[in-house]
Amino acid sequence: AVVSTQSTGSSLSHVDAQGNAAMVNVGHKPQTNRTATAVSSITVNKAAFESIENDTNKKGSVLTVAKIAGIQGAKHTSSLIPLCHQINLSHLDISFTMDALTRTISAQCEARCTGQTGVEMEALVGASLATLTVYDMCKALDSNAVIRDTRLLSKSGGTQK
Repeated sequence: AVVSTQSTGSSLSHVDAQGNAAMVNVGHKPQTNRTATAVSSITVNKAAFESIENDTNKKGSVLTVAKIAGIQGAKHTSSLIPLCHQINLSHLDISFTMDALTRTISAQCEARCTGQTGVEMEALVGASLATLTVYDMCKALDSNAVIRDTRLLSKSGGTQK
């Protein structure tokens, strides 16, 4: 059963009739092509930005390691977020944009699958892990870097409400 919230009138799909957390049953849903794209950004100081831009960070290629970390993290989303389903991902990609004026690096993650549930969480985890990795690799240069604006940009497939 699904419980309705009084304040918004919307139903909470991850709550059972007794109000306990529950994994959603997606067994009745059709297999459809699903995509999601998310972004997360990190703003760093000049020294950290230049080490990324010039590929001179002492820990290695920051964006290469961040890309691998984002992909690896997205593949483990169901292990990190308790009520997420395991998803057979067909595609993951992390791309970066760098804004020298604001010293901001944005990681965009695109996730794809054919399945019964969406890939929004995988895209969000991928983008988040990429920026967390940038922070980790640059913290010696900038321990005050700020990760912000992590959000879903788009999703498709399944039933849109």
